[in-house]
Amino acid sequence: MASGNCTTPTAFILSGLTENPRLQIPLFMLFLAIYITTLMTNLGLTALISIDLQLQTPMYIFLQNLSFTDAVYSTVITPKMLATFLEETKTISYGGCILQYFSFILLSISECLLLAVMAYDRYVAICKPLLYTAIMTKAVCWRLVKGLYFVAFLNSLVHTSSLLKLSF
Repeated sequence: MASGNCTTPTAFILSGLTENPRLQIPLFMLFLAIYITTLMTNLGLTALISIDLQLQTPMYIFLQNLSFTDAVYSTVITPKMLATFLEETKTISYGGCILQYFSFILLSISECLLLAVMAYDRYVAICKPLLYTAIMTKAVCWRLVKGLYFVAFLNSLVHTSSLLKLSF
């Protein structure tokens, strides 16, 4: 005996900040300006750190990854949100929703772990200043970055697979 409605959804209806048509264009413009500013500053910082050889230190490697992650993080949610301000049908496909959720969790956890790694980097720099260059080499930095992205990927996979088990 089946309990409840077990239909698989094909799309979700998005209810945004407002359903008032007069406010949708001003809100679109406001959020578009914020999005472009966020994207340009984060990608600019990422490019600057990549280009300048003096900034190839552990702290800046982590900052570059944090900036890149923040740019991608903003790009996961904002374009669809901006599109819903202009579209008549405010829906997102089931697959698109799952992909957006997976990416959102992946990048959220990545940012948190990057901040933790950056805190560890500063801890080593302050508490062990003479050993800092021996402990925090570029290879160690990149291993920490790869490791945190791997952990974030696994965490996102677990969360998303748990979400797929739910019925809607």
